[in-house]
Amino acid sequence: QVQLVESGGGLVQPGGSLRLSCAASGSIFSIYAMGWYRQAPGKQRELVARITSGGSTTYTNSVKGRFTISRDNAKNTVYLQMNSLAPEDTAVYYCNAENVRVVGGVLGELWGKGTLVTVSS
Repeated sequence: QVQLVESGGGLVQPGGSLRLSCAASGSIFSIYAMGWYRQAPGKQRELVARITSGGSTTYTNSVKGRFTISRDNAKNTVYLQMNSLAPEDTAVYYCNAENVRVVGGVLGELWGKGTLVTVSS
């Protein structure tokens, strides 16, 4: 069974940092793109950052210069380094994987269960 497991969420003070990790497990040959989305209470889920297997990255404007996405293709793991956190970054952060090649075919999209990030003093 292929699944995404996030870790690294928690409570942090404004201005602090957190690092999220997401590991894809199972019989995986490759993953085209991995990313992080977030959903704050009462709001729609939004893309935070995305990285392709070739290293191309995309960030939503509100996190540019503060967050950095990276991945280890050999480990099928994606990371999100979050610096200068602000209360408006409070949300459940979800890991996403696109075009996951597995034994028997390709899975279009996978989601993790989410990890809560709370930024508060």
